[in-house]
Order: sequence, then structure tokens, then C-alpha cells
Amino acid sequence: MTQANSIKQIDIRQVLQEKAPAAKKIPGFVVNYLTRTIHQEELNDILTRYHDKDGVDFMNELIGYFDLTLNLVDVENLPSEGRYIFASNHPLGGLDGICLSAVIGTHYNGKIRYLVNDLLLYLSNLKSIFVPINKHGAQGKENARLIEEAYTSDNQIITFPAGLCSRKQNGHITDLEWKKSFIQKAVEYKRNVIPVYFEGKNSNFFYRLANIRKAFGIKMNYEMIYLPDEMFRCKHKTFHIYFGKPIPWQTFDNSKKPAEWAEWVKGIVYNLKKK
Repeated sequence: MTQANSIKQIDIRQVLQEKAPAAKKIPGFVVNYLTRTIHQEELNDILTRYHDKDGVDFMNELIGYFDLTLNLVDVENLPSEGRYIFASNHPLGGLDGICLSAVIGTHYNGKIRYLVNDLLLYLSNLKSIFVPINKHGAQGKENARLIEEAYTSDNQIITFPAGLCSRKQNGHITDLEWKKSFIQKAVEYKRNVIPVYFEGKNSNFFYRLANIRKAFGIKMNYEMIYLPDEMFRCKHKTFHIYFGKPIPWQTFDNSKKPAEWAEWVKGIVYNLKKK
């Protein structure tokens, strides 16, 4: 068996069949199109090339692979000790998570957990730092246990409260509504929240497709299929990452509902660049 064959590879047909049994009826030419769109060949090349890297080390290799330059603003706001929830906007849907995991993970000696769509667990190099969230159904008992375990640990938690990546709304690239769960978790586990603003955007094609889909009343986020392609478009780019000061968990009292506190933190995040 060759090294390439012994390393777990991405197989879009297999993923579709496991996550959606009805996918067996999808014509071959559609599967082939999806294979090209998600850059399956390039992704498998990455998995083969860096097969011996895991977690934060793997993320740092990806920074080099995509030839990214990261400019960190107010990085001194990152405490050297403590347990935190890092709440960030989600402009890219891929590389932003890679960059934040690399930067925050390196700062805290690899001790991070990253809340992600459970589909991303197919990337075996990242299972050690990923905590699966099922965005398309109820959380299973095992997922709930892993989430609980992550918050009770001394690992830093990285989360994108919007869940989905940013969309163009009223001419501006902004996150959708931030979910309240990170506020509730901050209070429950006594973790201060560190706001993070990641400066970036996807292609106009991505936003047009999202708006067309929405205009036709289609709930399925078909534009998400193109996120890997958006990621490969970002090669050689420079990104600015802004870190705010920690917000004490005691801030999130009963004067506002958790959902209102979530939007309040979102406002702080988007103001980081303006300072």
C-alpha cells in the first residue's frame, strides 16, 4: 500500500452518501462537478503532503501553503493565562478559521478547541482540535458530551457565533445574526469573551449567488459548496486580524437577554477595525 493510499482522503461521493443517503440518486456528472468545485484533488494533495502534521501544526502549514501574510492588531490584548471564548466574525468561511486557529493556537501552545460543522471532521488532521456541531439537525449525545468536555477543559474555545459565513447585506459584508449560545456558555463556564475581527471577503460571485438563492426563497445554502473554491482564490493574500480586550463573563447579566448580549458583542467586534 502506498503512502497516499494509507492516508485518509476526501471522497465527495462517499461523504454525500454518508451524510445524505438520497445522494445515491445524484447523477455522476453532478458529483464530478462537485469534486472539481471543492478542489478535491488539491485538498487530498494537502492531506498527503502534511499527513504527519496535526492540529495547530497542520494549520500553520496551511498558512504557508496558501502563502498568507497575517497582520495582527492589538495582539497584546491576548492574556497569557486564563480560559477564554474567542468570538469572531466569519467573513470567509474557511481560511479565517485556519488563520485564527494558527494564531491563537500558537499563542496558547496548541491548547485550543474549535467549534465546527461536523462535516469538517472528515479532515483527520484536525480532529484533535475540532469539536463537532451538527448545523443541520439536533446535537447527538456524543456531540453534546464533546462540547461539554471542551468548555470544562483548560483549552481556549474559538467560535463563530453567526454559524454561517458573512453575506452581503445592504451593500456591506456582515455576519448574519449571532447565536446566543456563546454568551450562555461564557456565563455557565465562567469564561471571559475575547472579541476578534477578521478583515476579509469572498468573491462577488459568492454573494450574488447567495442573494439570488435567497430571492427565490430557497433555504438550502447552495453557495456554501463554493467555499473551498473561495479559499483557493485567497492564495498570496494579506489579512488583518484585530483582537479586543477580554469582556468579563459577569458582564452578561440579566439586564439584557442572551441574544441581545450576543448582538452587543457583535457590535464590539465590528468596531475593532474603526478604532
